[in-house]
Amino acid sequence: MNVTKTTIDLLEYLDQLDRSLFFVLNENHFWWLDQVMWYVSKMWVWIPVYAWMLFLIFKKLGWRSFLVFIFFVSLLLFITDFIAVHFIKSTVMRLRPTYNPEVLDRVKMVIDGNGNFYRGGRFGFFSNHASNYFGVAVFFFLLMKPMKSWAVILLFFWVALIAYSRIYLGVHYPGDVLAGALFGLLTAIFIHWLFVVANKKIVLKQ
Repeated sequence: MNVTKTTIDLLEYLDQLDRSLFFVLNENHFWWLDQVMWYVSKMWVWIPVYAWMLFLIFKKLGWRSFLVFIFFVSLLLFITDFIAVHFIKSTVMRLRPTYNPEVLDRVKMVIDGNGNFYRGGRFGFFSNHASNYFGVAVFFFLLMKPMKSWAVILLFFWVALIAYSRIYLGVHYPGDVLAGALFGLLTAIFIHWLFVVANKKIVLKQ
């Protein structure tokens, strides 16, 4: 059995599956939804949500632990964003759908603020949006649990919507989003563990 050939065949199969799912999710565009998804994908739009989350965490932790939290959430975002851009994307070099000549003619794109088709950067694996938002959502969930069921559903619907917007805009395959979400989730679990350890030593022992 040729292990190398089997691995290559599997990767090719997964790539084709990823492309097929991308077209299913990307092909249905509506003029009004184009604008909605454009703004859903913008980080500044969600500033009130960030502020509300910070308020709830401050209320639960108190100001000393909140300062420790600020350090670790900054570390979380540094890892989920910096590593994706400077290590993963530049190493894997998977072209975004908007740059891939094999699929470009089928990709539905939207017009950006300058009147051009929005294409994003050249490489798309994995999604920074997915890693950042899923990382923040999981970290928030771990800090705030137990949460009401409706709040958990709303929290993860929010980040899933943002992740979907990246596919709708044509700049990520579903695999890019899933990989980013998984990276964000694992990073958040690790950062939460560090936060608990540090908070006990810095704040709770005082």
